[in-house]
Amino acid sequence: MKRRQLLVGLFGVAVVATGVTSWAIHSYSAVPPDSKAPSPAKQNLQDANTLLQAGILQQEHHDFEGADRTYRRVLELDPQNKFAWYNLGVIAHEDDRVADARAAYDKALKIDPAFPSALFNEALLLESSDPDRAGGLLKRVIAGNPKAATAHLRLGRIWAQKNRDDKAADEFRRAVAADPSLRSQVPEEFR
Repeated sequence: MKRRQLLVGLFGVAVVATGVTSWAIHSYSAVPPDSKAPSPAKQNLQDANTLLQAGILQQEHHDFEGADRTYRRVLELDPQNKFAWYNLGVIAHEDDRVADARAAYDKALKIDPAFPSALFNEALLLESSDPDRAGGLLKRVIAGNPKAATAHLRLGRIWAQKNRDDKAADEFRRAVAADPSLRSQVPEEFR
């Protein structure tokens, strides 16, 4: 019985996500007959924002293929939408498509070089393969938000790997000061 309820619930979520997407795709062209129609460029931005919200809902409901398609539609309407590029990066990142994730994060960062989420996620991708580049990205996150606790924590780990214990200890201290719950993630020798 519980399995059937779970399946019915999942089906319901899928129906809602599909309905929202269909509504977003089909309703964006509707303009009230008495109103002055917005310019095509403005309409594209409005449509892109509506679709972006639908894509986020799809992603939240684990419909990654649908979200991917929706974000690509957003980019057809607004190629400079950093959020669509970022979310495509997140989907690729979660699917272990590292090259695709980096390309999408890079496109978001070309639009907004200080976009903290894209900086942080790209740093995560590079931590093991290019710790220097990852550290540089984390420093940019911290420059924009000195209380970015997880960025301090990750930068501390990079410094610890490079045997720069003084810098590592400083970053770990800043991470815990900003978010005491991170204390358990600080390596034992730096607590």
